[in-house]
Amino acid sequence: MWSLWRFPIHEGRVCEGKMAVGGGLAVKKNDLVVVIAGKDKGKRGKVLKVIPKLDRALVEKLNFVKRHTKPGRASKQGGILERENPIHVSNLMLVCSKCDRPARVSHSRLADGRKVRVCKKCGEVLD
Repeated sequence: MWSLWRFPIHEGRVCEGKMAVGGGLAVKKNDLVVVIAGKDKGKRGKVLKVIPKLDRALVEKLNFVKRHTKPGRASKQGGILERENPIHVSNLMLVCSKCDRPARVSHSRLADGRKVRVCKKCGEVLD
């Protein structure tokens, strides 16, 4: 399992798992992403869940692992189950809805003050 290490940050405050306070991830729930590294490289899927503490995201129908289970109270029959495993967000790239290609993301503020994600290739607002 991935460990969450602790280290001191200014004035006795402790930060868990990240080098800087704040930040955020480029992917959100229901985003369409493409895998850029790993065994599922090149495949696309929808983000089902984001785990910010671990910098990971659960993507639909990608990164399957086999789980060997014993029979128990919940399931009478044991066996080998396949389920999705979270992927590190550095291995994912957001797919722009306009140009339909993986793109880097920048942030900008709209006239009404909202902060939005913007495709760096075509300039389309992604939120």
